[in-house]
Amino acid sequence: MPLLARTVNTPLLIEVRRGAVADLGPLLADRRISAGGDVAVVVGPGQGEKIAELCRPSLGSADVFTVAGGTIDAANELGDRLRRRHYDAVVGIGGGKTIDTAKYAATRYGIPMVTVATSLANDGIASPTASLDHEGGKGSYGVHIPIAVLVDLDFVEHGPDRQTQAGIGDAVSNLNACADWELAHQVRGEPIDGLAVTLARTGAEALLNHPGKITDDAFLTTLGEALVLSGIASSVCGSTRPVSGGDHEISHAIDRLYPGTGSHGEQVGLGALFCTWLRGDVERFGQLARCLHRHGLATHPADLGLTDEQFVEAVVFAPRTRPDRFTILEHLDLSAADVRNRLGDYRDALRDHLG
Repeated sequence: MPLLARTVNTPLLIEVRRGAVADLGPLLADRRISAGGDVAVVVGPGQGEKIAELCRPSLGSADVFTVAGGTIDAANELGDRLRRRHYDAVVGIGGGKTIDTAKYAATRYGIPMVTVATSLANDGIASPTASLDHEGGKGSYGVHIPIAVLVDLDFVEHGPDRQTQAGIGDAVSNLNACADWELAHQVRGEPIDGLAVTLARTGAEALLNHPGKITDDAFLTTLGEALVLSGIASSVCGSTRPVSGGDHEISHAIDRLYPGTGSHGEQVGLGALFCTWLRGDVERFGQLARCLHRHGLATHPADLGLTDEQFVEAVVFAPRTRPDRFTILEHLDLSAADVRNRLGDYRDALRDHLG
């Protein structure tokens, strides 16, 4: 029987380098992106004006829009402004809120989107989702994957270390998400996409084993590529399954019960570590614990300012955040007393691995 070809929606270009913002002209001259040079550039507040001035010489007469807040209202307002004239592409330059706002607005009117990331705080750089605030909280919306993705290491290097640390937590949490998906496949027969798992796991493994620090270009390049691969993995299978498991459920529970505790990446990193311990994968647990510790990420609830009881409550509540998802948390169905006991064993294991 002949093999059937598989078409995967991936960006035309992926680059992680310095000077990406100042050198956008050659990219947008690619006729696959902009046939006529009509582009809309979307930047955020704060350093947005600096970004606009830096890239303007290479963009000619491009229209520049400033957006703020990362809200569904801001995205709809941007979309209304974009539809007033024809644009070949929308170029979102900045952090996660700016990029998600631009992705949503571009998708709403069927305009190709180019992502130029200035931080590596999460895997939204190339993902087919946009996370936006609304009156009821925060929602995740399906969007088109960017047609091209660039990461400017000049901006990443000079940004807050905590943003980059959060990106590390988000990327390595894929290891737990993929393990949770495989568990659901084994226990419940849930279909699994091998290509999506490979993409998500490959980036995370490369990061887990990289000896560099967040001040090294080689390490930042590996982190950027891991986050981009995460987005493509979700696009391949049409869901967040390869990048979101029990780790994300724990993070969502913390957000619900104790809002403002930590960044998304910090919380999912800790969630992934605890879920890996629950799964009984001692070798992977040690690798993940050493990676998080080496890069200054949380390995104990107290590192996020949570008491043991608060963390126990979050773990018990976590499955309610995604009733449709089967992870190690749903599989074990732990009571508060069970989680409390496992947390004590977890702490002992961390001492063994980290000293």
